Amino acid sequence: MGLWLDIAGWGGAVAILASYLSVSMGWLRAGRRFQAANLVGSVAFIVNGSYYGAWPSVVTNVAWFVISAVALVRMQRAASRAASVPAPEVPAPAVVAPAAMAVAPAPGPAHPVPVVTASIPLVPQPAACYASPVTASVPLVRLAAEG
Repeated sequence: MGLWLDIAGWGGAVAILASYLSVSMGWLRAGRRFQAANLVGSVAFIVNGSYYGAWPSVVTNVAWFVISAVALVRMQRAASRAASVPAPEVPAPAVVAPAAMAVAPAPGPAHPVPVVTASIPLVPQPAACYASPVTASVPLVRLAAEG
């Protein structure tokens, strides 16, 4: 009987440590699997600690069990509520080009391919002393080689 309880204790240790490592390393989200592993591991520790009279470990793992059980119940309730409420349909926003964007011919000889330019603010937020933001017109894309 003692051998099986030792195996249960070591199994609980592996379950709790593996789930903690997985969440800490980002391999597992702290969701149902994490809580289930903690629940199973804490039960194994409770059984093992009770057999050996390790009461501080038993009390700690009873608290661990309750926390995991409550978390699992809350996750289940949240999932059932989310499944019963339809998601609202949100229309996609229209994409509008900024007014500052323009298509201008490339300097130099005339080319059939235009160059796209835009006004880019040099000051992120205009200060109170400026009447308007300071901008510069710079080419964003040059599609034709200069000749």
